[in-house]
Amino acid sequence: MSFSMHGVGVSGGIAIGNAHLISHATMEVPCYVLPAMQVPEEIARFETAIETTRIELEALRGNIPAGSPAEFDAFLDLHLLILSDSTLSKSPIDLIKSKRFNAEWALKQQMDALIAQFDQIEDDYLRERKADVVQVGERVLKTLLGHSAHVPPPVSAEISRILVTHDLSPADMMLFKQQPFAAFITDVGGATSHTAIVARSLNIPSIVALHHARQLIRENELLIVDGQQGVVIVNPDKHILAEYKLRQSQWEIEKQKLKRLKSTAATTLDGTAVELHANIELPQDIPQVKASGATGIGLFRSEFLFLNRDDLPDEEEQFAAYRKVAQDMKGLPVTIRTLDLGADKQLRFADRSGDNPALGLRAIRLCLSEPQMFHTQLRAILRASHYGKVQLLIPMLCSVSELRQTLHLIGHAKQELAAEGVPFDTRIPVGGMVEIPAAALSVQAFAKHLDFLSIGTNDLIQYTLAIDRTDDAVAHLYDPLHPAVLQLVAMTIAAADKAGIPVSVCGEMAGDASLTRLLLGFGLRQFSMHPAHLLTVKQQILKSDLPHITGVAQKMLKAHEPEKLHQLLARLNA
Repeated sequence: MSFSMHGVGVSGGIAIGNAHLISHATMEVPCYVLPAMQVPEEIARFETAIETTRIELEALRGNIPAGSPAEFDAFLDLHLLILSDSTLSKSPIDLIKSKRFNAEWALKQQMDALIAQFDQIEDDYLRERKADVVQVGERVLKTLLGHSAHVPPPVSAEISRILVTHDLSPADMMLFKQQPFAAFITDVGGATSHTAIVARSLNIPSIVALHHARQLIRENELLIVDGQQGVVIVNPDKHILAEYKLRQSQWEIEKQKLKRLKSTAATTLDGTAVELHANIELPQDIPQVKASGATGIGLFRSEFLFLNRDDLPDEEEQFAAYRKVAQDMKGLPVTIRTLDLGADKQLRFADRSGDNPALGLRAIRLCLSEPQMFHTQLRAILRASHYGKVQLLIPMLCSVSELRQTLHLIGHAKQELAAEGVPFDTRIPVGGMVEIPAAALSVQAFAKHLDFLSIGTNDLIQYTLAIDRTDDAVAHLYDPLHPAVLQLVAMTIAAADKAGIPVSVCGEMAGDASLTRLLLGFGLRQFSMHPAHLLTVKQQILKSDLPHITGVAQKMLKAHEPEKLHQLLARLNA
């Protein structure tokens, strides 16, 4: 019987192949009471399973395939920490002793208690981390049950396999580097889950939040996975199969065509040049940047050097990372954003999340409250500026007084390095991010003190509309076409143009090809995005005629009804 399922597409493309199901260990847990004489033996069996799982995870961490996304190492560190926590590794032993439960059931009881605690957490991002607890617990359960934790069956090169599971850990996903799986689909997960993040890094079709896929799909059933639309078709008939094979071929052809644009200058039909830069998180991302043909790095998220560790990176470690990126880019601009810690990016050893972390001590506010930490980073960035075309970017500016304090600290770091005889770019450009409405409304004042501006649309939309886009209950209200958002973006671009300084967009709007012409019509001439989106945006630029689109874009600024805005956008992209 043929049927379709709908979920959340987290990585685009089309895959056709046979289903391979991975068991959901928590659904198979037996429950029984042990005789008293067997309790010591059961405790030993549980401790062995914990140690076996630890060895597996450490082996995976020590053998991460070359070219794997940087997130893998961080995720494995997190899973090892969860495994070491007493709530999973010690508390089940107490249940085995007191209740004489079998090890599997004792572990499941503890997992259920932990999940219930996570469900009570108000912060959406942190609440979603319960998936990591489940994934670690499942690895231990599979060991106890005698199941393979993560090794899939041999796969023929001629047959595409699609992984079907209740959930999938990043550790398991590492095998995509070694096994020719065409796609994966899961019952649970969200757009911000670790699984989704890794899926996008691997660039394979992926759908999450299907709810009952693991129950409804059988081993080896033929599947079509449309990652773009978030649709899975089970046992398609020959007509549907033929249609999707055609779509798949077209998708692959388009991907190959896009690669031809790598060395093509991003210029509109009327001859206007546009700069396309890439966003990165770590120096390991540079090969992907070069493969995309980016003309610079518009956003180096330096805070990722600080995450998933138990200490602060010192000046030399930071300097080495920044210098490597500057040298690897061979004279192309590299914009390094100072620490944007806080909200969902907390230091492991210094949690300052507060009651409302998105509105709390984060980004430049945190840096100004920790001047020594900030000073260390400023020195490292300044030193790296000697080895390439480095720019310094300040996140989440709110007031001119914050900016003045920051510029004073930058000046102090310069004076210190000069006194020590350390070379650096004395005229390093300093820019500011426009991410909150207050900054957008005060942008003219900021522009007087800065060399360039960068619009962070993710936070700007979130703060303007008071919507957490990771919250399923309100995610549908997160709208980059909201009239207020468009006004703030256009206002910022116009103010930068009037001040005679460059301005870029480095949020998700920059990588959305459907919004490329709109931003061009507002006057934007520099985009910064994930490298995977760069060629698609370039293709749109090459087909754009500014005299035509500018008028339509200006009409969109005057429109307020959603229907009218979408009509104008469709006209813009026709």
